[in-house]
Amino acid sequence: MARTVDTQSRETPLLVRLGISWLTNALILGIVTALLTNVRVSNFGTLLLAAAVFGVLNTVLKPILRFVTLPLAFLTLGIAWFFVSLLMLVITDDIVSGFSIHGFWTYVWATLMIWVVNVVLDITPGPWQITGKRRQRHELRRGASGR
Repeated sequence: MARTVDTQSRETPLLVRLGISWLTNALILGIVTALLTNVRVSNFGTLLLAAAVFGVLNTVLKPILRFVTLPLAFLTLGIAWFFVSLLMLVITDDIVSGFSIHGFWTYVWATLMIWVVNVVLDITPGPWQITGKRRQRHELRRGASGR
């Protein structure tokens, strides 16, 4: 008999997840700014604004662009989607005054750094990623391991 999981009672509230996402983006962009000399931010408020814009772009625009570029992604073995992610940084740079990235290779390194941090967060359980189907799989695995 299949075990059912009550995801509603343990679901992290949307505002909490959005806040965690925003602060995570701010942390990632702060790390990128600290490590790459061609990335500049004028002040902490600008960093928070850039994180918010970056988060909205990744939530709204990126999935659309990934769908549109799906055939190209197949042909390039996924490399096209790297450039979609890079484009999110370019647009953030264009929208947010006081946040700037200079040079193609700086965009490449920044995108790689953001990707690495997101992979680490993706495999680390926490309220930032365990929702919906992921939560169900996590709960089933946790139940199977006896925790």
